[in-house]
Amino acid sequence: MVQIDRSRIVPQAIDRTDRHLILGAGFVGLGMAQALQAAGIAYDQVDASDRIGGNWDRGVYQTAHIISSKKVTQFTHFPMPADYPDFPSAAQMRDYLNAFADRFNLRPAIELNCAVLEVRPIENNHWQVTFANGEVRIYQGVLLCNGHHWDKRFPQFQGEFNGEIIHSKDYKHPDRLRGKRVLTIGGGNSACDIAAEAARVGAKSALSLRSSVWFLPKTFAGTPVVDLIRGWMPESLQRLIAYGIIRLTFGKHEDYGLTKPTYRIFEKHPTLNNEVPYYIKHGRIQPKPAVRQFKGDTVEFVDGSCETFDLIVCATGFHVSYPFLPPALQRVKGAIVQCYGSCFLDDYKGIYYIGWGQVRGGVGSLIAAYGPFFARCLKLQDEINVPLGLVLKQMGQQLPQTHLSDPHATFRQLKLANFGFSWFSYKAHQIERLYPNFQNTPIPSD
Repeated sequence: MVQIDRSRIVPQAIDRTDRHLILGAGFVGLGMAQALQAAGIAYDQVDASDRIGGNWDRGVYQTAHIISSKKVTQFTHFPMPADYPDFPSAAQMRDYLNAFADRFNLRPAIELNCAVLEVRPIENNHWQVTFANGEVRIYQGVLLCNGHHWDKRFPQFQGEFNGEIIHSKDYKHPDRLRGKRVLTIGGGNSACDIAAEAARVGAKSALSLRSSVWFLPKTFAGTPVVDLIRGWMPESLQRLIAYGIIRLTFGKHEDYGLTKPTYRIFEKHPTLNNEVPYYIKHGRIQPKPAVRQFKGDTVEFVDGSCETFDLIVCATGFHVSYPFLPPALQRVKGAIVQCYGSCFLDDYKGIYYIGWGQVRGGVGSLIAAYGPFFARCLKLQDEINVPLGLVLKQMGQQLPQTHLSDPHATFRQLKLANFGFSWFSYKAHQIERLYPNFQNTPIPSD
């Protein structure tokens, strides 16, 4: 009898080279799917979860609300319900994304419980995608919309802590904090929300900041702060307005026992929170410097002070991560993906890193503007053999220096890019002639 080594059997690849694959069905993935659909570009869409909505489905704590207003967070062509507040809850955001998918009939193209194990380039500039169930498909290209709020980043600490340590991603409900002495580490929006929640329901709440942050109120004079910014305003004016609002509402850091931030506002992702300053003034949140070491159930801080805690919540952010890509396509440096035009590589065509940056404002209005432009680029990419990233590089564009972006500057850039798209197309075909033999370099599977 002939023995068959089933471990060596390679599943037959399914040919899907007439379309692209969208990886992820969260806010960005759904927005890009609708843009491709509207442009008549064939695609499949997959998500590892059993429901759509990404981070807004089950990825955030139940009491979370958006920090940007609904006006800038909503897709401009699909407004949120009129009865939604200025800052919708996580449940409302989940329902909104489901309504968006239904309104544009996106569900038929979405496959849930469909985790991707590997994406790699093969011959003929195609892309082979291997799924967790063993299925293998070949696509014309892949849009990476897998989000950046899932690969938890933990700081390294000296010593041992006898209590419980979790990441903010694992925090879901205030009951986790109830009656406990809680230390929250971090200065971002999640850290401030959790520290404020601990101030309400916990026995003690402390907030450890390695360095001070600029606290912006969510509203000013009854209007969401992000809605006060106008498209014509340069970032210098936006910064001046922000400083003025901070001075009129928050005041000076020294008044809260905090040091003044060492960076200019908007050089880091802004922290919009009214509650932390409020609870500091009421003695319900104790500001602390960075952690030096753990000593059992005690935490020693860099100023030499020591406090006892039951629970530590590390709201210390996330890695931008693409674990399904081979090393040659791991283009992440810190929080920045080394690509042109926010998503294109200069040495591979057919792979697009979308949604990795952090916009200062709502993502929906930006995707609503960017999606149609990207669809135009995708059609242009079909016409030429060289990567659009190479075209942009040859035209003088530089790699990004930050993961943060001013949405209004992006809107202006997109308007200009759409206006000059004929010139861009002309240059793309011209540059293609300089590289007549371009081919993606295939990467063998491990």
